[in-house]
Amino acid sequence: MSAGRHPVQDFGYHLPEDRIARYPAARRDESRLLVAPRSGGPFAHRVFRDLPGLMRAGDVLVVNESRVLPARLLGAKPTGARAEVLLLRPLGEEGARDDEAKADDGDGRPADSRLWEALVRPGGKLKPGRTVEVAPDLVVHIVDSTPDHGRIVRVETPLPVEEALRRHGRVPLPPYLRRQDEPVDRARYQTVYARAPGSVAAPTAGLHFTRELMDALEAGGVRIARVTLHVGVATFRPAGPCGGDPRDPGEERYRVPREAARRVVAARAGGGRVWAVGTTVVRTLESAADGEGGVRAGGGTTDLFIRPPFDFQVVDALITNFHLPHSTLLMLVAAFAGHERTMDAYREAIDQGYRFYSYGDAMVIS
Repeated sequence: MSAGRHPVQDFGYHLPEDRIARYPAARRDESRLLVAPRSGGPFAHRVFRDLPGLMRAGDVLVVNESRVLPARLLGAKPTGARAEVLLLRPLGEEGARDDEAKADDGDGRPADSRLWEALVRPGGKLKPGRTVEVAPDLVVHIVDSTPDHGRIVRVETPLPVEEALRRHGRVPLPPYLRRQDEPVDRARYQTVYARAPGSVAAPTAGLHFTRELMDALEAGGVRIARVTLHVGVATFRPAGPCGGDPRDPGEERYRVPREAARRVVAARAGGGRVWAVGTTVVRTLESAADGEGGVRAGGGTTDLFIRPPFDFQVVDALITNFHLPHSTLLMLVAAFAGHERTMDAYREAIDQGYRFYSYGDAMVIS
């Protein structure tokens, strides 16, 4: 089966192992920036702090405020054997919010849910009815199994769940980093504007921004709009076997506040461009598209799978990191920039020594 006009294997590339950025740059905005004009022409090589020179007054920069939860819980079974639980998303009425609440101008924080969808290890041993003790004040009960080999778990703690995770949870780094989380990751695997807890992976295009850079953008007449999409575990999965059926990216929760919707509409009306910081923002904006170039305020879940060909209704420019081969995120970039242009940009980045993946360098397509 093809992903649009291209089979899945067309989204593959070879990346030397030493190009995977296992740690962040010394300073967020010192990352390199590959500038790829969407219309073609030569690539340019900049640094991320040059971004204000690529934007103009009247543009709107849309960022994802989702905050990464320290949702990786290391503990033990009653036998003493090691066990691990990765909390993915809250479930049930405890975690639910209606669309009206999701569209307000509050902080979008999830309710203090005790029931979660999760991944567990070792999967064969942690069946319903088993428990994992993480700390004396934090125990996870396995309640049920899910069709995709996950679990429904109940978090038992006298503390608010977010506080228990802050005390005992670990940062859920992507497996391709091949290391355990370290103190540096508490701050650096998080955007400076993260506010609404709920992601199990960072919206990594936003990791390059500093507060000073955002101030400089606003001083130059760029408006900033804030939305939320909570990144799920599907972001770590490849799109599918080479030549096989591409996997959809799964459902993720999103929220577009009224002020963000107003700023997107105002930019459009004034001839400004809508810049999406990362693929999560693209999915949010295109899921909320109103058919007239703007977006509707509100929230819910989206399973939008963006792959070539795709008719973008809202996004004019994309800031993105370099993604895994055969991934749905790479497909989204190819839908925006064009398949050939995207794969040329990746070859250019590899040839020029760019750093890849979550802690790597960035690309702007406009």
